[in-house]
Amino acid sequence: MPTCQNCHHKWSWKQTFKKSFTLGGGMTCPYCEEKQYITPRTRTRSTIITFIIIALFMLSNLFFGPSYIFFFVIISVLPLFLVTYPFFIELSNKEEPLW
Repeated sequence: MPTCQNCHHKWSWKQTFKKSFTLGGGMTCPYCEEKQYITPRTRTRSTIITFIIIALFMLSNLFFGPSYIFFFVIISVLPLFLVTYPFFIELSNKEEPLW
Protein backbone atom coordinates (compact mmCIF):
# COMPACT_ATOMS: atom_id res chain seq x y z
CA MET A 1 0.00 0.00 0.00
CA PRO A 2 1.22 3.52 -0.63
CA THR A 3 2.65 5.57 2.19
CA CYS A 4 2.29 9.35 2.39
CA GLN A 5 5.70 10.93 1.92
CA ASN A 6 4.74 13.81 4.21
CA CYS A 7 3.17 12.20 7.31
CA HIS A 8 4.34 8.58 6.65
CA HIS A 9 0.87 7.09 7.22
CA LYS A 10 0.06 4.00 5.20
CA TRP A 11 -3.14 4.34 3.18
CA SER A 12 -5.77 1.62 3.24
CA TRP A 13 -6.76 -0.30 0.12
CA LYS A 14 -10.13 1.46 0.00
CA GLN A 15 -8.61 4.94 0.33
CA THR A 16 -6.03 4.18 -2.35
CA PHE A 17 -8.58 2.70 -4.72
CA LYS A 18 -10.90 5.70 -4.41
CA LYS A 19 -8.11 8.26 -4.72
CA SER A 20 -6.54 6.57 -7.76
CA PHE A 21 -9.60 7.41 -9.87
CA THR A 22 -9.60 11.13 -9.09
CA LEU A 23 -8.94 13.53 -11.92
CA GLY A 24 -6.33 16.20 -11.55
CA GLY A 25 -2.71 16.52 -10.66
CA GLY A 26 -2.55 14.56 -7.45
CA MET A 27 -4.26 12.83 -4.59
CA THR A 28 -4.87 14.41 -1.20
CA CYS A 29 -3.63 12.42 1.78
CA PRO A 30 -6.58 11.45 4.01
CA TYR A 31 -4.45 12.01 7.14
CA CYS A 32 -2.47 15.23 6.62
CA GLU A 33 -4.40 16.72 3.64
CA GLU A 34 -1.17 17.25 1.66
CA LYS A 35 -1.06 16.61 -2.09
CA GLN A 36 0.61 13.35 -3.08
CA TYR A 37 1.53 12.37 -6.63
CA ILE A 38 1.90 8.98 -8.28
CA THR A 39 5.54 8.37 -9.18
CA PRO A 40 6.61 8.09 -12.82
CA ARG A 41 7.64 4.47 -12.16
CA THR A 42 4.07 3.55 -11.14
CA ARG A 43 2.56 5.40 -14.10
CA THR A 44 4.95 3.63 -16.47
CA ARG A 45 4.10 0.22 -15.03
CA SER A 46 0.35 0.75 -15.33
CA THR A 47 0.74 2.03 -18.89
CA ILE A 48 2.80 -1.00 -19.89
CA ILE A 49 0.30 -3.44 -18.38
CA THR A 50 -2.58 -1.70 -20.15
CA PHE A 51 -0.68 -1.74 -23.44
CA ILE A 52 0.11 -5.46 -23.11
CA ILE A 53 -3.54 -6.33 -22.45
CA ILE A 54 -4.73 -4.32 -25.45
CA ALA A 55 -1.98 -5.75 -27.67
CA LEU A 56 -2.85 -9.32 -26.67
CA PHE A 57 -6.49 -8.69 -27.45
CA MET A 58 -5.69 -7.23 -30.86
CA LEU A 59 -3.15 -9.93 -31.76
CA SER A 60 -5.52 -12.73 -30.80
CA ASN A 61 -8.17 -11.21 -33.05
CA LEU A 62 -5.63 -10.91 -35.86
CA PHE A 63 -4.36 -14.50 -35.64
CA PHE A 64 -7.43 -16.40 -34.44
CA GLY A 65 -10.29 -14.17 -35.52
CA PRO A 66 -12.80 -12.62 -33.16
CA SER A 67 -13.21 -14.87 -30.17
CA TYR A 68 -15.72 -14.58 -27.36
CA ILE A 69 -13.53 -16.75 -25.15
CA PHE A 70 -10.60 -14.35 -25.27
CA PHE A 71 -12.96 -11.41 -24.77
CA PHE A 72 -14.25 -13.01 -21.55
CA VAL A 73 -10.70 -13.79 -20.43
CA ILE A 74 -9.77 -10.12 -20.83
CA ILE A 75 -12.94 -9.04 -19.04
CA SER A 76 -12.07 -11.38 -16.15
CA VAL A 77 -8.46 -10.10 -15.94
CA LEU A 78 -9.58 -6.47 -15.68
CA PRO A 79 -11.05 -6.82 -12.16
CA LEU A 80 -7.87 -8.62 -11.07
CA PHE A 81 -5.81 -5.67 -12.27
CA LEU A 82 -8.11 -3.18 -10.54
CA VAL A 83 -7.99 -5.10 -7.25
CA THR A 84 -4.19 -5.40 -7.20
CA TYR A 85 -3.38 -1.91 -8.56
CA PRO A 86 -3.48 -0.13 -5.14
CA PHE A 87 -0.75 -2.47 -3.85
CA PHE A 88 1.70 -1.22 -6.48
CA ILE A 89 1.15 2.54 -6.18
CA GLU A 90 4.09 4.59 -4.95
CA LEU A 91 3.67 8.22 -3.90
CA SER A 92 5.85 11.31 -4.08
CA ASN A 93 5.63 14.82 -2.58
CA LYS A 94 6.16 16.50 -5.92
CA GLU A 95 4.86 15.88 -9.39
CA GLU A 96 7.60 14.49 -11.60
CA PRO A 97 7.57 14.19 -15.39
CA LEU A 98 7.51 10.76 -16.97
CA TRP A 99 10.81 11.29 -18.79
